[in-house]
Amino acid sequence: ALGLTPVERGVLLSDGYTAYAHYTQKTGLTHAQCWAHTRRHLFEAQESDPARAAQGLDLIGNLYAVEARIREQKLGESKKLDYRLQHAKPIVEQFFAWVDEQLRAHGLLPSSPLLKALAYARERRLGLEVYLTDPQAPIDTNHLERALRVIPMGKKNWLFCWTELGAQQVGIMQSLIVTCRLHGIDPYEYLVDVLQRVGQHPASRVHELTPRLWKQHFADHPLRSALHSLRT
Repeated sequence: ALGLTPVERGVLLSDGYTAYAHYTQKTGLTHAQCWAHTRRHLFEAQESDPARAAQGLDLIGNLYAVEARIREQKLGESKKLDYRLQHAKPIVEQFFAWVDEQLRAHGLLPSSPLLKALAYARERRLGLEVYLTDPQAPIDTNHLERALRVIPMGKKNWLFCWTELGAQQVGIMQSLIVTCRLHGIDPYEYLVDVLQRVGQHPASRVHELTPRLWKQHFADHPLRSALHSLRT
C-alpha cells in the first residue's frame, strides 16, 4: 500500500526490517526507528550476558521514563521537543557511548546475542535519534502493533485470504482503518468520502487522500452516501 511519491517532511516509523530503509531512500522520507525493538534484542541477550544487557536496558528504561513524564505533563509539541532535547538526548548519547564501549571490549563471540543487539542498535542510530527532533514521532511502534493486532487475531477466523492479492488487499484495508482510528477519524466516513472523491481528485495530489491529510483538507465537509440519513 506504500507508494513511491515523495511526501514533504514525511517520517516513516518502523521496526528494523531492512525493506523499510530501502523504501525511505527511494521516497526521501525520514526513517525513524523503534526503541522497543532495540530493547527487545537487549532483553533477549540477558540470558547469556545479564550484567551488561541490564546496563543497556536501564538506559532505555530512562528514555521511557522521560516519555512518561511528557504524557503526565500533557506537553504540547514545542514543549515536548524542548523536554526531549533537554532530558532524553543526553541519555541517548550515553546509551550509544555505552554501545561503542561494549563493542570495543573483548570477549564477545560473533554468535553472542549481546553483540547482535549492540550491532542492531548502532546500525540504526540515526533512526533511533529521529524522535528527539520531531515531537510528532513516537519513541516506538508499540501503539501501531496494538492497533494492528486485529490482523493476526483475525487470521484464526478468516483462515485464508485465498490468494496473495487477497492478502495484500486485506493488509491495505486494515492499514487504512487503523490509521483512521489513530487520527480520530471514523473509518466508514473516510472510506465513503475517499471512494467517491478519488476519481475526480488530481493524481499528482493523491497523497492528500491519506487519512492524516484527508483530515486536514476534507474532514469538515466529507462526501456522504445515500445511506447517510439512515445512519443518523
